Amino acid sequence: MESQTSATLLLVDDNTDLLNMLTLALKTLGNYAIERATDGVSGLEQAVNIRPDCIIIDILMPGLDGYQLVRALRGDPETADIPLVILTAVAQDKGQFSGFAAGVDQYLTKPASPHSLIAAIQQAMALNQEERERRLRALAESGMESTGEAE
Repeated sequence: MESQTSATLLLVDDNTDLLNMLTLALKTLGNYAIERATDGVSGLEQAVNIRPDCIIIDILMPGLDGYQLVRALRGDPETADIPLVILTAVAQDKGQFSGFAAGVDQYLTKPASPHSLIAAIQQAMALNQEERERRLRALAESGMESTGEAE
């Protein structure tokens, strides 16, 4: 008996070896259907065309980087509600702040175990739009306070 996939994921990363490993792990462990893009521009096009259940995005890519891709997805009513997970080598707090400020739901640093990635995907998919907006407001307020820009 063949089992059904639980959700469709779009993986956006310019490292094809990593894409291959993630595809195998997520299909096997999470029973996900996988779509792939090797840059931000094709990731944006695929997101609009296939409307995946969640998108996993690298930050450091040529052309449209991960932050720009997240902002483009959040700014388009057709893709604004898709759960977004960043999976990147950028581990600094500033990178995480930039990711959350752009509108990402979860932020993982490489290397991340497949189980950690699946947990982040599930957590991102569990958020609703109201929770996303509340988190973004709280982040904006904390960012203004730490930079002295609060009124």
